[in-house]
Amino acid sequence: MHATFLTVTLVGAVFNGAAAVTYLIGHEYPKTQADMKGLPRKYVPVLGTLLAAGTLGLLAGLAVPVLGTLAACGLVLYFVGAIFAHLRVGSRNIVGGIVFLATAVAALTLGMAQHGAW
Repeated sequence: MHATFLTVTLVGAVFNGAAAVTYLIGHEYPKTQADMKGLPRKYVPVLGTLLAAGTLGLLAGLAVPVLGTLAACGLVLYFVGAIFAHLRVGSRNIVGGIVFLATAVAALTLGMAQHGAW
């Protein structure tokens, strides 16, 4: 169980960390996604910061479990919001969001099974 928890947490950290870097370096993809969803481009760095915080929280949760639980909860909310934002504008390109959401849910579930809720 511990190996699975560790693997899922690290994979989630890598996924979200890579996404955070993409958002924070000013790559064109997050900007076009913001445009498509009707979000001002000034929110792209904020979204990248949230992803970075989730990444750091998952990693910190390996030492302080409550931080991992809170980070995973935040990432679940982030990706539920991202999927709804896509659906709101009629985009059906949600497979990536579902993969990220599933990873966050798995990290949250396994973390709670490993350490308890708090």
